[in-house]
Amino acid sequence: MCLALPARIESVHARDGVLMAQVDLRGVRQEVCLEYVPEAGPGEWVVVHLGMAIQHLDPPAAEEHLALLEAIGAFAGEDTGDAPPEGAGEVREETRAATG
Repeated sequence: MCLALPARIESVHARDGVLMAQVDLRGVRQEVCLEYVPEAGPGEWVVVHLGMAIQHLDPPAAEEHLALLEAIGAFAGEDTGDAPPEGAGEVREETRAATG
């Protein structure tokens, strides 16, 4: 499964003629491409998917998305001290039967 995650832009730079940004996602820094949102700048939130910032996100929406991702256990693999929700990762018998 792929997720698009909210990230806050820390800095913007060019690399080999491509507009790039250093972003922060819950303390994890990553370099992403800004070619789809070239107007985005430091301090702004973007949605990142596969190393590409694909759209702007206002701060309240970013916080809401992060809270929802935490609530469904999307960050359960991180060492946050939180256990994954009960039943996370289980495949229901109806699904298993339907998919073979």
